[in-house]
Amino acid sequence: MNPIPPSLELLTPDQMARIDRHAADTVPGGVQALMQHAGRAVARAAMRHTKPSPTLVLCGPGNNGGDGYVAARLLAQQGWPVSVAAFAPPRAGSDAAGAAADWRGPLVEFGPGQAARAGLVIDAVFGAGLARPVEGVIAETLAAAGRLLAVDTPSGVDGATGAVRGYAPQAWMTVTFHRRKPGHLLLPGRALLGRLELADIGIRGHPDDVAIAAWHNQPGLWRLPEVGAESHKYSRGVVSVCGGAHMTGAARLSAAGARGAGAGLVRIAAEHGADIYRMGAAGLIVDEQPLAELLEDERRHVWVCGPGLGADEVRATLPALLAAGRQVVADAGALTEAAGSPERLRGVSVATPHAGEFRKVFGDPGDDRAGAARRAAASFGGVLLLKGSDTIVAAPDGRISINDNATAWLGTAGSGDVLSGIVAACLAGGMEPFEAASAAVWLHGEAGRLAGDGLIAEDLPLHLPDACKRAREMCAGLPLPLAGLISGGA
Repeated sequence: MNPIPPSLELLTPDQMARIDRHAADTVPGGVQALMQHAGRAVARAAMRHTKPSPTLVLCGPGNNGGDGYVAARLLAQQGWPVSVAAFAPPRAGSDAAGAAADWRGPLVEFGPGQAARAGLVIDAVFGAGLARPVEGVIAETLAAAGRLLAVDTPSGVDGATGAVRGYAPQAWMTVTFHRRKPGHLLLPGRALLGRLELADIGIRGHPDDVAIAAWHNQPGLWRLPEVGAESHKYSRGVVSVCGGAHMTGAARLSAAGARGAGAGLVRIAAEHGADIYRMGAAGLIVDEQPLAELLEDERRHVWVCGPGLGADEVRATLPALLAAGRQVVADAGALTEAAGSPERLRGVSVATPHAGEFRKVFGDPGDDRAGAARRAAASFGGVLLLKGSDTIVAAPDGRISINDNATAWLGTAGSGDVLSGIVAACLAGGMEPFEAASAAVWLHGEAGRLAGDGLIAEDLPLHLPDACKRAREMCAGLPLPLAGLISGGA
C-alpha cells in the first residue's frame, strides 16, 4: 500500500454506504452506534460555534435524517429550544426509525414558515448520496433558512460530483463523517459548504471492495524529489520548452515556472526567433539547432509543447517528440491542434487543458467533471490535468486528485504557461506523471497564495522556491515513501 495519509482519502457516497454496511458487523453497536456518534458530532459543532437559539432540525427518511434526530435530542438535553420537522418518516425497523423513536420533543410542520422563524436550521434531509433533485417544499424550506448547518452535505449537493441537483442551500457550516467526499472539494458544491468539519465517528478499516481512487491533493499524496549534496543540474532534471516564433512570452513563462520549481537546467528550443528568447533570463539556455539534432541528447527527456505555438509549429514538434519517446507536457497550442481528435495526444505524459480547451478536445464534461477527466485520460493514455478553481488530475487507470488551494487571482494570462513548466520540472526530477501533475498544481496554488492579491503570471516563479519549501515541511514526519509511491494502481 502507498503510505498516503488516510485523511487525504476521498470516498464516493456509494463507497461510504458500503463502509456503513460493513460497520454493522465490525463496529460495536453497528450502524446505530455510528448514527449516535454522527449526531453527537453535529450537536457539538453547533454548540462550539453558535449560541443556543430556537433550532429546527429538518429530517429526511434515511440515515441522514437519523443523524438529525440524534443531534436534536442531544441539543435539547443541553437546554436548547429544539423542534423537528420530518419530510417523511423513516422506514419501519431501520436505524433511522430507532433514532426517531428516541426523540420526545416537539414535531412541527415541514415548511418554509418554520425554517424562517428558526435561529438555526439543521439540514438532515438528504446526505451526499441523494438520488433525486431537491425541489418543491423541500427547496422552499431550505431556502427560507437563515443560518443553516448541513449534515454531510447541504441537501441538493451531489457528494460524488459537487453538482447541484435541483436546489441546494448555502450552508453556514457542514459536518461530515469519517472521510470527505469528492463533492466537498468540487464546485459548485464546495462553495455551498460554509465551514467544513470532518468528524471521526469510530469507523476503523474499510471492506475489501472499497478501493480508494480519489484523494485531496496535498503534500503527502506526493513528495518532491530531495536535493542533497550529490545533486547536480542533470540529476535535478533538464526541461526543454518548444519556443514559437511569434508568441514568445508563453514559452518564457513556462521556462520560468520550470526553473522556479527546481529543474536543474532549462532550455528553450527556438529554431526561429532565438534572438528574442536570448533577451530573457540569464540562466536560460536558448538552442536554435533543428529539433532532430536536439533530440539526439538523451538527457533532454522532458519537453513542454504548446505554449505560444501555432498549428504549424505544433505539427512540426509534437509528433517528433512523441516518436522519440520523450515525456511531453502538452498545453495551449498542442491542445488546440487536437480539437475533436484526442488521439493526437496519445503518448503525451500530461495534458493540461482549461475548461474551454477540454470541451474542444474531449467534449462537454457535463456535471461529472471528475468522471469526464477520467475518461479523457483513458482516451489518450496519459494524465489529464483539468485546470480550474477545483483542478482535477486524472490518471488513465482511474485515480484522481482534487486540488482546492488555488486563489482566484491565478485566473490571469500566462498562469497556465507557468503551470506547464512546473509539471515538467516535477517530471524531470523523476516523479511519475500523476504525482508530478498533482504536485505541480498544489505548488502553483501555493505560489499564488504567497504572491497575494493582484498577482500576474510573472510573479509566480519568484514564489515557487518557498512553495517547494512549504511542501517539504508538510511532508516532514510522514512515513517514508515506498518504491513507486503513487505510481501503482489504486
